Amino acid sequence: MRKFLTLFVLLFFTSKIFAAYNDFFLNKSLRIDYFHTGDWQSEIYSIDRLIEEPFWGGTKTNLIDPFDYGKYRCKVYDLKTNVLIFTYSYSTLFSEWQTTAESKKITSSFPETVLIPYPKNKVRVEFNTRNNKGVFEKKYEFTVDPSSYFIQKENKYPFPSFDILINGDPEKKVDIVFIPEGYTKDQMSKFRKDCQRFSDYLFKVTPYKQNKDKFNIRGIEAPSMESGTDFPGLGIWKNTLINTSFYTFDTERYLMTKDNTTLRSVASNVPYDQIVIIVNTDHYGGGAIYNHYAICVSDNISNEYVFTHEFGHSFAGLADEYYDSETSYTDFYPLSIEPWEPNLTTLVNFDIKWKSMLTNDVPVPTPNDPKYANVIGVFEGGGYVNKGVYRPSYDCSMKSNSVDNFCPVCKNAIIKMIGYYTE
Repeated sequence: MRKFLTLFVLLFFTSKIFAAYNDFFLNKSLRIDYFHTGDWQSEIYSIDRLIEEPFWGGTKTNLIDPFDYGKYRCKVYDLKTNVLIFTYSYSTLFSEWQTTAESKKITSSFPETVLIPYPKNKVRVEFNTRNNKGVFEKKYEFTVDPSSYFIQKENKYPFPSFDILINGDPEKKVDIVFIPEGYTKDQMSKFRKDCQRFSDYLFKVTPYKQNKDKFNIRGIEAPSMESGTDFPGLGIWKNTLINTSFYTFDTERYLMTKDNTTLRSVASNVPYDQIVIIVNTDHYGGGAIYNHYAICVSDNISNEYVFTHEFGHSFAGLADEYYDSETSYTDFYPLSIEPWEPNLTTLVNFDIKWKSMLTNDVPVPTPNDPKYANVIGVFEGGGYVNKGVYRPSYDCSMKSNSVDNFCPVCKNAIIKMIGYYTE
């Protein structure tokens, strides 16, 4: 009888949640392209365009983001009732740039995108930014009329797609799209093989391999005019579709793109939750930002590690745990606030992190000693600095070049994120 009642309650609330989606949204996406402009201490949001896209790859049950990770948050309210009907948190390249020395000298603008389910009725869209106390503040809002004839419907980059792994409906799976960069038309067969290889990399790693049935993976055949990518420091410039480049923020190995508009237009050929760009080069490098995108090189000896590490950033919001960094960031993690990432702490509010996972015999802070290699602790050093920021394990795939070595805290964060998209 108890099992029956439990099932009834679950079915009741599940149907109510699904009804909420169907009450407010259609089964497609509204893409909001905007510009983020500012310097190290100021920002302006300005809308570029609204685009109707044919797929909604996200969850239809968990419409309110339970994590609130990231630097930014988008909130969508039904205009008539003022009911909050959707939220989405994320970070961007602009938020990283604001921590560089360059941002103290110039003002710059970065194109960004938020995807929301396509609303049936008018909505109010609100953009929030996390302030220097770690609290979200409203920075901009505007009204969207989904019937407006100014909402664009064309895709300037229609390309064929192919399936790598399909396990079910997009709304119940984590949908990953692989996008090629620096692959010419004649190299599309290589891209297909690289996609399969990268998919195999992911499912060699715990906890992804135990949850393989919860993923869909697709690729898009989007060729570039030239093979490779840009190396500004070497004077090498390639005519590629997504416009990726090494030397991002003058860090040689940091491989990213500012061409968010082209990237999102290419991705829109399939339903997706996460974007992975595979760059056709054997040079070491890559990068990723939470709910923005991940970039990996195709043929470097370390690309298996780079991919699983970078996907940890973009998918689960995991932070870098190393502290001998050559990054261009300054004060990336202010010591006066708790980082939003689940695998770092400044001990300002450790109760919300992995404190409950510690055992009484582990000292806090935990010495960086191999004798504690197999315990969950509080090890000083992480987030690019060696003092004041703490990580949960002596070693982890978010710290060193090690494959299938996520610590228990990172594994737990990944599992929760999988559940968010699929349960």
